[in-house]
Order: sequence, then structure tokens, then C-alpha cells
Amino acid sequence: MSPESSRAQASNVSFSMEDFEKALEGHTYEFKKGQIVRGTAFEYSSDGVYVDIGGKSAGFVPLQEAALERVTESQLAEVLPLQEERDFLILREQDGEGQVLLSVKQLYVKQAWDELAEMQDSSKTVPIQITGVNRGGVTGEVKGLRGFIPRSHLVEKEDLESLIGQSLTVVCLDVRPDDRKLVLSQRNAVRAAAMQQLVANSLVEGTVASIKPYGVFVDLGQIAGLLHITQISGNSVRDLTTLFKVGQSLKVAILDIDEYKNRISLSTKVLEAYPGEILDKMDAVMETAEERFEKTQAEANSTNIEH
Repeated sequence: MSPESSRAQASNVSFSMEDFEKALEGHTYEFKKGQIVRGTAFEYSSDGVYVDIGGKSAGFVPLQEAALERVTESQLAEVLPLQEERDFLILREQDGEGQVLLSVKQLYVKQAWDELAEMQDSSKTVPIQITGVNRGGVTGEVKGLRGFIPRSHLVEKEDLESLIGQSLTVVCLDVRPDDRKLVLSQRNAVRAAAMQQLVANSLVEGTVASIKPYGVFVDLGQIAGLLHITQISGNSVRDLTTLFKVGQSLKVAILDIDEYKNRISLSTKVLEAYPGEILDKMDAVMETAEERFEKTQAEANSTNIEH
């Protein structure tokens, strides 16, 4: 390489480095409210901690925003150790001195709302610690947020005071972060768990819970299935009250389980040896229900094999 080319290369390198330094000096950091940034705590004060987030001035986390739970000055080192990089949520953009107000607490709150919204979509369960009672139901804490369970969505609907201090398994009914509204259901969680224990094309025993013009609801233990009037017998049924009484024990076949709609379809018609038999001999059909159901299953399997 000639001396001239070496000098030219050196000149180019020198220019590039100077240009790079000028670019750094002119760089401005933009911090927006609601933005999540990475930072490192580097100094404690009596009312919070200073955080390096890459700006010209440090970010600051007030004591009340340092953790989800209330912490004291002496606990800061435990919840926000120095020189440990982590995420922070921006509460306020740069002030006149360029300082950005940060929060760990609100970051946890945001993440909790996001997780609960996902749980609502997927119908996943979550535990809630019951802390209070009001006229409409009970309140509690779930993932650091205050949630409400209406009385109608509780298993225990009378002695609500007895629920304080208990942990209940619930699903999300209504999750609204903007309104800070979180409505939950223990009843639906129990129903979902009970539904998972049931199997389609099986015979189960329950009790008549209620009688409607269109059919009979059968309590299967924490969940009810519908024995529709068209699935009671091969012949038409004119008056359901002549066949059924509330509290009556009944063996029924599970035709279908629709977890999305929370529906369980039942049948006694499949137990009949001939159309209308259950209308004439309800007790006899119930006494031999297991044998009858096994026979119908065997016949169905035989038909499937032939086809």
C-alpha cells in the first residue's frame, strides 16, 4: 500500500470516528408515557430510587411505585437491587430537568390485566383470595388486582362472611383495564371442572332439578344437563309432570357435551326397547338402564363396523 493511500485511509477513518461522536452528541432520547423501558437502579434516596434508562438525566421510581405491595425505604434494596437491569413503565414523560417518572408497580398491574384478558379468552381458571363482602357478592385480590364475584356466581350464596380469607377458583367474566373492572365467576369455574369429568356416550345418574315445558334439567353434580322433551321417549310426551318430579333419581345417557356453550344434552329415549316404553314402564327402564345402555352401544359399534 502506498504512503498516499495509507494517509487517505487514515483520514477517512478519522473522519468516520468524529462523525460518529457527533452523532452520539446529537442523539435525543424520546420517552413516552405508557412505554416500557429497560433500566438499571444505581442510587437510593429517602423517597425512591434513581434509574439509568439511557437518557441524559436519570429516571426516578417513587417509593410507592417500587413494588406491587407497599414497601419501606429499608426494603428498597430487596425489591430493586442496584446494578440489576429490569423493565420499568413510564408514568410521566421528561420534566423540565429531563427526568422521567417510572414505576414497577404499574408495570405489574399492566401485565396482570393483560394476563387476565388472555384468561378470559381461553376460559382458564385463576385463584382469588376473598377479602370482603358487599350487598352484591364478595370482593378479593387476584394477581394484585381487586376483583368482584356476584352472589349469583358463587357456590355459597347465603353465608358470604364465611368466604372471607378463603381462596376460590374462578374464571373471568368481564375484564376491563380502562375501567378497572374485573368480574369473576366461581360457578362457571366449578361447572367447567365438572364438565371435564363427564364423557359423551356414557350413562350417568342424577336427580331432576327442574321441569320446563321443553324438557327436564337433571342435576349431575355441580352441573345440570338438559333432557329435552324429544329425547325422553320414542313416542311424544304430553305432560312432563306426570313422568317426573323434582328430586327424582334418574339415569340418563349423555348425548353431547358442548363446552363452548356450557350445554350437556341427555337422553332416556336410547334406553327404550320400543318407542313409548319409558312412558309405560319408567321404573323398569331405570332398573335395567345399565344393561340397556350397553346393548345400544354394542349395536351402534356393530353398525359402525359393518359400514
